Amino acid sequence: MTDLGLRFSVDGPVARVVLDRPEVRNAQIPAMWSALADFGTSLPPEVRVVVVSGEGPSFSAGLDRRLMVGAPVDGQEPLLTLGAKPEPELLELIAAFQSGFSWLRSPEIISIAAVQGHAVGAGFQLALACDLRVVTPDARFSMREPALGLVPDLGGTQPLVQLVGYSRALELCTTTRWVEAAEARDIGLANIVVPAEELAATVKDLTDAVLGPLPGAIRETKALLLGAADRTYEDQLKAEREAQSRRLKELIAALG
Repeated sequence: MTDLGLRFSVDGPVARVVLDRPEVRNAQIPAMWSALADFGTSLPPEVRVVVVSGEGPSFSAGLDRRLMVGAPVDGQEPLLTLGAKPEPELLELIAAFQSGFSWLRSPEIISIAAVQGHAVGAGFQLALACDLRVVTPDARFSMREPALGLVPDLGGTQPLVQLVGYSRALELCTTTRWVEAAEARDIGLANIVVPAEELAATVKDLTDAVLGPLPGAIRETKALLLGAADRTYEDQLKAEREAQSRRLKELIAALG
């Protein structure tokens, strides 16, 4: 997949996605989203952790700017021409784009973004699609879409609200301002800020820690947490009971 600017690998329970277009700060094109979706749906069942990173000094500068100014890139249609499509076709196309990121939220895996430098627009949303974010001091986040007359449409709005709250999320999106690493940690966007030379080791330590508990327990716990905000307290208690019942039955079956 290097011709698309992506590198994929699977090593036992750990899969890796590397954005590999450092010459354009890992700017993204829709073909990359399709490749990401295909990789997500083809993961072996033993994969429990997915690490997403960017080659070079930036995580991702967002959508390739040439597509935004009306120039085709590697056969990809310019952004504004998409608006001329019939609405059902356009909505189906955006749904396909979203699937490139949404699989990272699956309860079957824990996803970790290793973020350095710019994480802008689609790059910000890719980091938000991941469950955990380890960032370097030079990491900078910005939701640029509204400044272009667009909305964030790659699944970033819900996790942003979940992480920082509605008011802060609205402020970040409507001002499109930069969020530096220290603030990202303080408001809950980043789990930890580490020196650049420690990024890989920290991500490995986190990966090892996540792989410690039994897979079924992690899967059920992530599902509980993902759905918690949309349930009443009583419904959440019910979901916990049902999840624990499944776990106990699976543990007994494993012992038998």
